[in-house]
Amino acid sequence: MGSTKNRLLVTSALPYANGALHLGHLAGAYLPADIYVRYKRLMGKDVLFVCGSDEHGAAITIRAKKEGISPKEIIDKYHNLNKDTFQKLGISFDFYHRTSAPLHHETAQEFFKKLLDKGGEFEERTTDQYYDAEYNQFLADRYIKGTCPHCEYEEAFGDQCENCGRDLSPTELIKPVSTLSGKKPELKSTSHWYFRLDNHEEWLRKWIQEGTLEGQAHHDPRSWKKHVIGQCLSWLDSGLQPRAITRDLDWGIPVPVEGASNKVLYVWFDAPIGYISATRQWGIDKKGDPDYWKKYWQSPDSELVHFIGKDNIVFHCIVFPAMLKAHGSYQLPVNVPANQFLNFEGQKFSKSRGWGIEQHEYLELFKSFPNKEDALRYALIRNMPENRDADFKWDDFVDYHDKELADNLGNYLNRVIVLTHKYFDGKCPSPENMPVEGLRSLFEKAEEVGRLIEKFSFKAAIMALMEISSFGNTYLQDVSPWKIFKRDPDSPLIKECIFLSLQNVAILSQLIKPFLPGIAKKMADLLGLPAASEGSIADMFEKLSSGESLINPGHKIGDPEILFAKIDDRKDRSIMDIIDIQKEKLAKIMEEQKPKQPSLKDRITYDDFTKLDIRTARILSAEKVKGADKLLKLEVDMGFEKRTLVSGIAKFFKPDEIVGQQVLVLANLAPRKIRGVESNGMVLMAENEEGKLTFVEPKGSWDIGFPVN
Repeated sequence: MGSTKNRLLVTSALPYANGALHLGHLAGAYLPADIYVRYKRLMGKDVLFVCGSDEHGAAITIRAKKEGISPKEIIDKYHNLNKDTFQKLGISFDFYHRTSAPLHHETAQEFFKKLLDKGGEFEERTTDQYYDAEYNQFLADRYIKGTCPHCEYEEAFGDQCENCGRDLSPTELIKPVSTLSGKKPELKSTSHWYFRLDNHEEWLRKWIQEGTLEGQAHHDPRSWKKHVIGQCLSWLDSGLQPRAITRDLDWGIPVPVEGASNKVLYVWFDAPIGYISATRQWGIDKKGDPDYWKKYWQSPDSELVHFIGKDNIVFHCIVFPAMLKAHGSYQLPVNVPANQFLNFEGQKFSKSRGWGIEQHEYLELFKSFPNKEDALRYALIRNMPENRDADFKWDDFVDYHDKELADNLGNYLNRVIVLTHKYFDGKCPSPENMPVEGLRSLFEKAEEVGRLIEKFSFKAAIMALMEISSFGNTYLQDVSPWKIFKRDPDSPLIKECIFLSLQNVAILSQLIKPFLPGIAKKMADLLGLPAASEGSIADMFEKLSSGESLINPGHKIGDPEILFAKIDDRKDRSIMDIIDIQKEKLAKIMEEQKPKQPSLKDRITYDDFTKLDIRTARILSAEKVKGADKLLKLEVDMGFEKRTLVSGIAKFFKPDEIVGQQVLVLANLAPRKIRGVESNGMVLMAENEEGKLTFVEPKGSWDIGFPVN
């Protein structure tokens, strides 16, 4: 079952060392990768699982400036925190690196120089880029926001619109502002290297659509998730463009070219190379061989799989593969099973709003809960956002633990152990005839779990696993050995039932390890079996398919023990109290963020409204009114005439920013003098609860002089 390749290299997206990770990150790129890797190891595959901290980029320098500390203090804090948290949650990386490491700098610079020396992969351009004078730095694309020119979404970033998904450049944005200062950035000239991504469009399309490329392992595009293929084709259909791979920053990997002072490799170019440098460092540290990494990256006997969130699809399916092919000798990924996003109680995770929970925070809050790691893993797997966005809810967390883990799996295991002790002194009975067909039937159910893992369908896989437990419970109930015992204590049906039930729980103890490694160890201990280890599931499949048992007659099992104490049925309510407090906290946030009920003005009649003559107009010029900090003198084109208006918007808009702005004007307002300037009308503005103003304007391009009815 699965691939015949000798080696498997698995990566998870490098988490940015600028903050702690929340549960959505865990469900997106790390937990699914861990399940896959653990299963492959248990199948006897040569697997290497690498990750590490992404520690460069403008966000870290900005945070360091705001906190008055060095970037290194920021990255050290969050690298150590996230690495430790991953370990506690059972994410089984073989190596967890960091992009600030000397070997990574060396690897990224070597990669850049190789592409530069080949010629044709880069071009140097001098362009105007946005610069924040208040922060004295050029702005990375993500630090510019504005209105998308395609869908008019007002919160688009300088590299991509999250509403329509279109790839953008910062200069395309309408009304751009710096996310640092909140002000309109200025354009300044600077030179950078651009990767000629456009040169790779033809082969990328064929590779993504057909799965074939000379010198590469064939992959089946039908095995890739539809939203991954769809996003890739959307990019390709829009036409690939050269992308800047350097930035003007003092934090990052220096561009290894003479005269390129204060320029560093752009983080999206540097970060995926971190997978390579992590593998190199692992080879040196663990194998004592500086070239050992090549077995995983450059051998045709190796396969590469990237686990990421959907916001990183284009970088792992288009940009990084193009970089690898341009360099030469590298294997491209055979799959990129990107997950969608996990929300939290109906809304996006938001640290600023306090909405959500971070991984380390969960572990600290639930430190007295013995199953905290696996209870969380189970809840996230059961609700994994594999093909659509999902939602983590505390009530579901409790139900998954109590109704599925406790009532189904825990109850079943306990029943089998109790019955074995009751009728056979805790030893596996010897059936009169080996139930070969029964064992093969169990094999088919177990194999289905493996097939689903291979297809990256982890939610379906764990439900299939729980179905094995449900089947076992039903089988016990149908046979009811306790009833048979009353009329015929020596019935062979009792031996066969307990024998098969023990085989079934042995299967569960093996198959559950990729999902819930802590519970797997407890189950194995209760059954008196060695814990699942490298190749053990492959051995199990071979035995079952041949009609061999996993627990032999006479094998002594442990005493009964409650595996899952219910959260909502414990005498000690401490865990439920923690959850209730979390729910109350969210309810309070919701209440605080409800829009305040406005106090409406006195009612008017329809006839009163029809007296208002509101017209579309455009601002032709704007200047400050002398001696008035809040007032701007505007000249507006009404279509049929030009007018002078005075508006109290100087606090929110600079005069040169609003020239050309479409507006709505109350045209029949009686004139009045304001600071010596006669104002003939009023520009309509909207005001939020913080007192911030924005123009009320017609959407899109609109002729002027038209009435608003």
